[in-house]
Amino acid sequence: MSEKETGNVGGSAKDGGNAAAGLGRGSGLADQDAGQASRQWWHTSIIDMKPGSIRYHGYAIQDLIGNVGFAQMAWLMLRGELPSERQGKLLEAALMAAVDHGPQAPSIAIARMAATCGVGLNNAMASAVNVLGDVHGGAGEQAVELYLDVAARIDGGASQDEAVRAGLDAFIDLHGKFVSGFGHRFHHLDPRAPRLLQLVDEAAAAGAVSGRYAVIARAIEAELAARKGKAIPMNIDGATAVIYAELGFPAPLARGLFCLSRSVGILAHAWEQTGQGGRNKGPIPRQYIPVYDGHPPREVPKG
Repeated sequence: MSEKETGNVGGSAKDGGNAAAGLGRGSGLADQDAGQASRQWWHTSIIDMKPGSIRYHGYAIQDLIGNVGFAQMAWLMLRGELPSERQGKLLEAALMAAVDHGPQAPSIAIARMAATCGVGLNNAMASAVNVLGDVHGGAGEQAVELYLDVAARIDGGASQDEAVRAGLDAFIDLHGKFVSGFGHRFHHLDPRAPRLLQLVDEAAAAGAVSGRYAVIARAIEAELAARKGKAIPMNIDGATAVIYAELGFPAPLARGLFCLSRSVGILAHAWEQTGQGGRNKGPIPRQYIPVYDGHPPREVPKG
């Protein structure tokens, strides 16, 4: 049997082919090969970790601890640089505003139900995060896409009104009649949105952001009101999308950042439910029987 067939390429049967694996004892070349193989396996610009040293994008962890807040750290991990003070505060505001919306939100309800099934906190959290999809959790991403599309149309020569109308039409053709980021099934006016927009306006006045996407979002809000004949106010997803667009985050990260934010509420509810106890708590109380709309009672055919 050849060396190729035995897998001992680059090494003898005696040494088990360790030279090829970079494991030859006392060989500087073997150590070099091992390092090269390691670099080819994973490579990252995020963290430089070696014995006794941890650096994130060049910053030593011991220098970051106590000097950088969690939102700033999230920015650093995602963007490679630390944000300005105002940028960091805007990101923190967006993350804080979306942490929870009660058990009527499917993600929160699922976290609590999972906690009554005897699983650990991590399992309850994973179950909840896994339902943050296009309908529940993805609205911020879609709103950023809408804002960016309108901005691109303006950059292409359209007036703001033309860009908003065309952008809305394209969005509705793609996603349906519900425009992500506007309107709310519980709140006539989502109390979180005006405060977030106020912070964006203040940051724009200070030159920390352009304010362009706040203008676009408000123009979309006005166009929706004109079309519907009633106010369709911006909601939490629309307002946080303004912040993420103003800060330069790509649309997919709007969903990722929402997941990061909502995980705080998910953890809190899973932990609270764990303390409250309960077993196999379903989505509806036991006394409520689901409506059956199938076949009436019938006999199994004989023979």
